[in-house]
Amino acid sequence: MLKMISKPAVKMVERYLPDPYIFVLLLTLIAAVAAIAIERQTPLAVLRFWGDGFWGLLTFSMQMLLVLVTGFMLASSPPVKRLLQRLASTAKSPGGAIILVTLVSLTASWINWGFGLVVGALFAKELARLVRVDYRLLVASAYSGFVVWHGGLAGSIPLTIATEGHFAADDIGVIGTGSTVFAFFNLAIVACLFVSIPLVNRLMLPDEKDSVYVDTKLLDDEPEAKGRITRPAEKLENSTSLAWLVGIPGLLFLADHFLLRGGGLNLNVVNFLFLFLAIVLHRTPRNLLNSLHEAIKGGAGIVIQFPFYAGIMAIMVESGLAQSMSEWLISFATETSLPFWSFISAGVVNLFVPSGGGQWAVQAPVMLPAAEALGADISRIAMAVAWGDAWTNLLQPFWALPVLAIAGLKAKDIMGFCLVQLFITGAIISVGLVWF
Repeated sequence: MLKMISKPAVKMVERYLPDPYIFVLLLTLIAAVAAIAIERQTPLAVLRFWGDGFWGLLTFSMQMLLVLVTGFMLASSPPVKRLLQRLASTAKSPGGAIILVTLVSLTASWINWGFGLVVGALFAKELARLVRVDYRLLVASAYSGFVVWHGGLAGSIPLTIATEGHFAADDIGVIGTGSTVFAFFNLAIVACLFVSIPLVNRLMLPDEKDSVYVDTKLLDDEPEAKGRITRPAEKLENSTSLAWLVGIPGLLFLADHFLLRGGGLNLNVVNFLFLFLAIVLHRTPRNLLNSLHEAIKGGAGIVIQFPFYAGIMAIMVESGLAQSMSEWLISFATETSLPFWSFISAGVVNLFVPSGGGQWAVQAPVMLPAAEALGADISRIAMAVAWGDAWTNLLQPFWALPVLAIAGLKAKDIMGFCLVQLFITGAIISVGLVWF
């Protein structure tokens, strides 16, 4: 049944889904027209909202880019790559490859979203070298694991509200990850997704005649030729001692942060951890720089598109459009159903503002007063917004850019499979937020 459903979904998406850059341009126009038509803003006012807010997410953009880059460098380090190769050798069939890549991606994404995106894509390439399997579904399966990221260790909303001095601290205080990431309802949702997503991906596996395979020669990485080291500068670039003299103190700083000072996780700590692990595991500065060069390619879409999403966010916030959308969606909510409607509203807003931290800034001023008025659990509402943000990334192609860059595919190649997952995961998360 799922195979029958996924086939037309794949064909429809291949035909109609534009490039992510075109997608963000269209969303910009839609947001501007909606602000004028619904919120009665003047075209000049909307233009000013857009231009003034265009660079509003530069700090957050840099954090997100570093999550991707440091995650890539760690995932491409020799020890991690060897681990991926050993894991890939355990897959003996196309179905086994689909399930395995999904589980690896889910696990890595729960640890860190940037790490998950990169590990999933690299692991898909390793599997494609060994197993003849539909490459589109293999990469889509790697990306589908990304849906759990905001319920994991690097979720920006739970980490934001767990940070002293966050923008809503005066209203809700600091909420630790024990009430969000490690709460029973959140862990139950994650556990259900760890079962359902691999199973659904396996059931969507196309027949032989409908499958699309990749030429394994195109997957081979060309190793950089190493000549004899003669220059003093080259000796420094290839010095393990230099890398470890900096990398190991960085890890010791983190040990002090967690063990002696009782520090917690936030985006900066996650980036610091992945960077210094990568420095140590790559062994030499040259190896790290080579990996960085490859990582930056995957971040190109983030660099050019994030300012446009900041502009869209500014239009929606300053015009009142985001507040109107959220207020309408929760206007018929009760204490019990508010998490569900918060989840749905976050999913809709995420299509226009695909940024966990940025989206929380948009929706918190609406969701938090509603939760207080209805007596709803603040931490559950925050996680509902987080899950909504992660959920519609299965439809919004922005975060698929790094995966697609590594795999050598286009968004239209994988989003049809992701569309099927969108409906199934949405049902599971909704039930979990309301009933668990």
